[in-house]
Amino acid sequence: MTAPVPGALGAPGTQGALGAQGFQGAIGVRGFQGVQGDAEPWDALVLAGGAARRMGGDDKAVLSVGGARLLDRVLDAVAAARTVVVVGPQRPPVPGTRAVRWAREDPPGGGPVAAIAAGLRLVTATRVVVLAVDLPFLGAAEVHGLLDAVAAGGGPGGPQVALLSDPAQRPQYLAAAWRTVTLRAVLPVDPAGRSVRSLLAGQSVRTVAATERVCLDCDDPAALAVARAWAVSPVPVPDPGPGPGPGPLPE
Repeated sequence: MTAPVPGALGAPGTQGALGAQGFQGAIGVRGFQGVQGDAEPWDALVLAGGAARRMGGDDKAVLSVGGARLLDRVLDAVAAARTVVVVGPQRPPVPGTRAVRWAREDPPGGGPVAAIAAGLRLVTATRVVVLAVDLPFLGAAEVHGLLDAVAAGGGPGGPQVALLSDPAQRPQYLAAAWRTVTLRAVLPVDPAGRSVRSLLAGQSVRTVAATERVCLDCDDPAALAVARAWAVSPVPVPDPGPGPGPGPLPE
């Protein structure tokens, strides 16, 4: 069992007021206003514990794009979540108004499914958004599009997971929303080294079309350079058009 990192703040499902000591276990999210009208509360998992070998071992979470750390940009996108769990080593806080909870995968460096398993222990909402930390242009609109795709109104036969899909229809496995009960059910007993794609076997999956900009992940220096250029001089991107909807994922 992986326990929350000592010093993590707040019980699951609460934000709580932060004092001077509170910031020791929290990262500020600029402009946080609380849950913004969601009839069905949702939580968020941000995976921030990878080794970043293609970045030369640099900590991706604290790399800057457009004047903000990658971690803080993703946290802005999930500011309306009831509880935000960041899986990975605790980073120094940025002054702000909300607490996040921290967890570590077991073993550290055990991969994204191990990280999901660790963070999911702190999730109490019926829907959960699962995001990589290196998505600088993902915004609240895309997050809510994913959540809408797995809304409770879809019924038991509806999509249990939604993934962003880039213009080439490549699914983004770490830009996703899940029904929490489904994600818990598909986690393997030993999650270390497992792929996120393996969790989707037999599931009803909806893909949500997104632009190349939104799907850009800063997983190597070249992608980081592109992100920094786009942050300074944004270029128009074509509308991605409708996604393929529920059904099997493209190979």
